[in-house]
Amino acid sequence: MTLRDAGEYIAALPNKEHAAPEWRAAMEAPLLVVELGGPTMFARIGIMRALNCGKPAPKLEPRRKKARVFTVIR
Repeated sequence: MTLRDAGEYIAALPNKEHAAPEWRAAMEAPLLVVELGGPTMFARIGIMRALNCGKPAPKLEPRRKKARVFTVIR
């Protein structure tokens, strides 16, 4: 996906979503990247945050490693 695709997607949003603060920040990020030559990761982060707004964060549980079994040799 290019920055142009992201801009077209944001422009095609309904006005209600388009005016949300998350999408306003997502609109500014690609513009800063294009105009000032900033890192493209900022644009990606802004758009991903806007796409996932309102969704609960996944609850991650730590992975448990199996304990190693040692035998004592005497």
